[in-house]
Amino acid sequence: MKFGSLFSGIGGIDLGLERAGMTCIWQSEIEPYACQVLAKHWPDIPNLGDIRDIDWTTVDRADVVAGGYPCQPFSHAGARRGEDDPRHLWPMFAECLRMVRPKYALLENVSGHLGLGFGSVQGDLAEIGYDTQWDCIPAAALGAPHLRDRIFVIATRRTSMDTDSESQPRQPKHGSTRAWPSPMAYADRTGLQGRRHERTATDRGSENRRFWEPEPSVGRVANGIPRRMDRLRGLGNAVVPQVAEYIGNIIMEADNDCSV
Repeated sequence: MKFGSLFSGIGGIDLGLERAGMTCIWQSEIEPYACQVLAKHWPDIPNLGDIRDIDWTTVDRADVVAGGYPCQPFSHAGARRGEDDPRHLWPMFAECLRMVRPKYALLENVSGHLGLGFGSVQGDLAEIGYDTQWDCIPAAALGAPHLRDRIFVIATRRTSMDTDSESQPRQPKHGSTRAWPSPMAYADRTGLQGRRHERTATDRGSENRRFWEPEPSVGRVANGIPRRMDRLRGLGNAVVPQVAEYIGNIIMEADNDCSV
């Protein structure tokens, strides 16, 4: 499966989806240090730049579009201005889905989004022809020694909302009531919640904590570490690749089940 990456950051989601067997075909990022990281590790993948300036009619079609749109409008650590925040870029993500019409979309954001703006996002996805299932997954569920609770959404395109053309960006047909069950339902009848607890029980042992440290053993006030603040900012904004890989595997399994 081919995926496009929005708000790519230093490539946490991208790395996880690649580990799940997908192939990245384009990225979108503007933060200078993050762009340098992407250029180093994905030198052959085009960076489309600012999502607000992309002409989606010229972008290669992806099976999956993935990204964590800015969390500042919804985070409990901020002013929680929601749609009034100038960093509210979900509408640009939605426009990408309207035009590119990927089979799946993977969305990520902070847990505070549940109480502010999440209903509007789900409504937008339904309007443009996507069914959704979501869950809050902490990094600790995949073995990390910290919580980092985040919302992850898998949105599945309803085929009845498509046009017949596979070669051009497609526009949704309104008025359809057909719903296609989400990939989480295909992947495991117990749902993501059950699978998460199953992984938590096996992956949070001390043997995992020994090799996955949250940060190198250097002091908080450290000299001589190149671009330390940029690195910590990149890590702070990134999605834990192990979580993205886990969800990528769910999407891959769902797509294989649908094609049988």
